[in-house]
Amino acid sequence: MEALISLPSSHSFHLSALPSKPPHPLPSLPFHRHHSIKTHHRIFSPTKTTRLNAQLSSSPATTITGLPGAEARTGGEKFNWFAHWYPLAPVCDLDKRAPNAKTVMGLDVVIWWDRHEGRWQVFDDRCPHRLAPLSEGRVDPWGRLQCVYHGWCFDGNGSCKYIPQAPPNGPPVHTFNKACAAVYPSVEQNKIVWFWPSTDPEYKDILMKQKPPYIPELDDPSYTSPMGTRDLPYGYEVLIENLMDPAHVRYAHRGIMRIPKREVPGRYERKIAKVGPSNWQKSCFVPTKSDAMVVAFRNWLRKYSNNQVDWGTLPTAHLPPTPPKEQLMDRYWSHVVQCGSCRVALKGLRKLEVFLQVISIASIGIVAASKQGLMSTITRTAVVSAAVLCFLASRWLSHFIYKNFYFHDYSHAFR
Repeated sequence: MEALISLPSSHSFHLSALPSKPPHPLPSLPFHRHHSIKTHHRIFSPTKTTRLNAQLSSSPATTITGLPGAEARTGGEKFNWFAHWYPLAPVCDLDKRAPNAKTVMGLDVVIWWDRHEGRWQVFDDRCPHRLAPLSEGRVDPWGRLQCVYHGWCFDGNGSCKYIPQAPPNGPPVHTFNKACAAVYPSVEQNKIVWFWPSTDPEYKDILMKQKPPYIPELDDPSYTSPMGTRDLPYGYEVLIENLMDPAHVRYAHRGIMRIPKREVPGRYERKIAKVGPSNWQKSCFVPTKSDAMVVAFRNWLRKYSNNQVDWGTLPTAHLPPTPPKEQLMDRYWSHVVQCGSCRVALKGLRKLEVFLQVISIASIGIVAASKQGLMSTITRTAVVSAAVLCFLASRWLSHFIYKNFYFHDYSHAFR
């Protein structure tokens, strides 16, 4: 059964990586398209669109040709996840005044604007001194990245330019190699900051040998390309399956996307069972050709990456997840609950907030209920003004209570 599904063109739909120019075969299918994908995704929507023709059939997909399952084609070579360019963020989402923290492939990095070089720099998000996150620091008045813990300052090459604690007449410890921050190769292309996930010196000039994927339409003024970012709380392989599975669109995206009507239903969206990646084909029943791209991807992942993304040697399996900032900097449970004075103050301010809201509503009610002539224009105006002032005061008080008794965000970059 043939189906014509309206999708953005390959130039208008971009997700951040299977990375650029993989050295190993990718699943080869009639409607294969290569996209760069990670958990953070960016969607670009030029004004020009095209159509993707996909062959969707109800006949069994007993044989899928062109898959990387053919051992003779590669000799069992493994895919190196850390030997490719990855997109970090659209430039429009970055703040030149402050460091920007990102995590890609399990690597914590910091993006900051180097005004001396006129470009974005990407560093390992760890100060070489005591491993404090550089993303919590600031760009100092001299345009250097400053660690907020002890004030160490770094230029765009990662060289330490200043250590406040070092005596001026002592040895120049800031010039030692161990005082340098780790720098990732990076480049701005298609209004996106890309980086190469290795600080090894041998990749310093990797841009001369290999460039990120380039989409000329994104730099074409006749196209519009609004960019957005969204964190998806599920695994990389689940996202790839979703992108390679056009048959689910009619059902999972019903009422969200414009999709042409079809007489014969496609495959239903399935839930991912907790059976382990190695048992995927045993647990899932994928008999039709509409599943071909998903099966091809799973075969590729099994053969070249042992059924999983290589997240490096991170010890996350042995550590609890990092709590959100609201929890780390919480004031209520960490102090207010245990402090009698703060509890009394919070209770009193809450009562005042409610009182101001009641006065505001009551004042408006009195004006609305009063008959014409019983209240002079001056009195009516005064009551309405008092109601508005009480409402604004209650909103300000609500913000004051939240900031002082629950959570107050703090950015060193703007202090």
